[in-house]
Formats: sequence, structure tokens, C-alpha cells
Amino acid sequence: MAGEDGVVAAEISAPAPPALGEPMDIMTGLQLVLRKSLAHGGLSRGLHEGAKVIEKHAAQLCVLAEDCNQPDYVKLVKALCADHNVSLITVPSAKTLGEWAGLCKIDSEGKARKVVGCSCVVVKDYGEETEGLHIVQEYIKSH
Repeated sequence: MAGEDGVVAAEISAPAPPALGEPMDIMTGLQLVLRKSLAHGGLSRGLHEGAKVIEKHAAQLCVLAEDCNQPDYVKLVKALCADHNVSLITVPSAKTLGEWAGLCKIDSEGKARKVVGCSCVVVKDYGEETEGLHIVQEYIKSH
């Protein structure tokens, strides 16, 4: 086609890493940790899978959505984490947590579609060490 010589670049919805010297916040770090863990097969999503991993003492980190509307669910996850000395981090939205945990479809433009909410995610294997992992570990130590 003679008249079409422009190139269209697709944007990726992944957040751009902060510029050098700019500190990474805890949510960006947590997103990177969850993505690496998912890629290495070390992520358990949902109450049933998460509870099994916590009970086996294989859990390293638990992430809970603040907007979960079932108080028994939240109470159970917090109690399991307290009993088995598993660190607990809360995020504001279940939809965001579901997207970070891979419970969505990625369209041709790189944007997440059909995102399913997820109230609980348990990390059993961090995968490789990243700057995000160091940020999350520092946050856990300080809280």
C-alpha cells in the first residue's frame, strides 16, 4: 500500500519504572513482585488456594484487598497469617489485585480487559530478586 508508511507502536500497560534516583513506592514494588512470582509459578490466588499454602507453612507473603465485603473472609485470612507468622499487606482494590495476579485478559494494545477481582493472593515463591522485592521486604520490616 503506497500511502501507508507510518508505523504504529503499541503501548504496554505495565507501569514505567521510576527514573533513576526516584524511589519506588510500595504498590509499584508489590506489583513487580506479584508479576515475577506469577511468572515463576509461586502465586496462589483465592481463599482456598491461599489457605492451603499458609497451612503448609510455604507462604512468604499474603496480600489482602481492603474492599472485600465479607468480614468472615477478612477475619480468616488475618487469623491464618497471624497464626503462621506470614506477613500481610493490604491493597485498596480487589480488581487491582486481580489484575496484578494475572486474572485478566490482555488485549492487542496491552491493556487489561475482563479483570476479575481477587480478595486474597499468597506468594510462596518470589522468583528472582528485583528492586521491587527489596522495597516490599523493607516495608514488611517497618510495619
